[in-house]
Amino acid sequence: MKKIEDLIKTNKKYGKTIVQKKLKSKKNTVAYVMMNNKPRVLKWFVPGLKRNMENEYKILKKAKPDLNVPVVYEKDDKNNVLIMNYIPGENLCDIINDEDTTYEEKERLMILLSEWFYRFHNFFKKDGEFLIHGDSSLRNFIFTDQICGMDFEEIRKGKPSEDIAGMCASILSTDPMFTEEKFNLSKVLIDKYIKLAPGRITDIDDEIAYSLLEKIQWRPQQEEILRKYSKKIRQKGLNK
Repeated sequence: MKKIEDLIKTNKKYGKTIVQKKLKSKKNTVAYVMMNNKPRVLKWFVPGLKRNMENEYKILKKAKPDLNVPVVYEKDDKNNVLIMNYIPGENLCDIINDEDTTYEEKERLMILLSEWFYRFHNFFKKDGEFLIHGDSSLRNFIFTDQICGMDFEEIRKGKPSEDIAGMCASILSTDPMFTEEKFNLSKVLIDKYIKLAPGRITDIDDEIAYSLLEKIQWRPQQEEILRKYSKKIRQKGLNK
């Protein structure tokens, strides 16, 4: 993965950009920066993922102001860069996995997250088909005074249950992994969504099991435990 400094050094357009913090990303180079004394997020897509950049740009432009997502200011086609606003807040993964966060607060966040997905799926529903986030993990959401969704480059047509299952897999498999609390939080997320959209969630246990197996490509060192719980959930559901 390229370094953000490479983009700044080799492109006059970004010559005065000051990197404040590099942000985690599996595929692209992302950083919180200062541009013209304004806080921004700069997302630099690798050449082979230009289509992903186009997807994310279109979704962000369409979603604002109806959904809580970042504002996209510019799409730089020459350098494969999106420039977005910086949203001050805390990553949902850090909040959920912080032992100092009360269970009641975590439960509240699961309800808010479920409501975010419900609004998102409804907004992008057309002719009975849904667009789904496609990469629904805790790290792709920020909490300020509300939930904000991020990283829409993998958006695609699909079933809402895929997003909910992907989020459950993320909740269960982040450290601490597969605890009773994590199973309970996953149930809260699912139950709230079912109440909001009866009949929309089907085969959720199989979907969660599959999502856990998908994580092996990024976390091969955890293959054994991911396979173990994938099999268990497929057979018994979210019963710890």
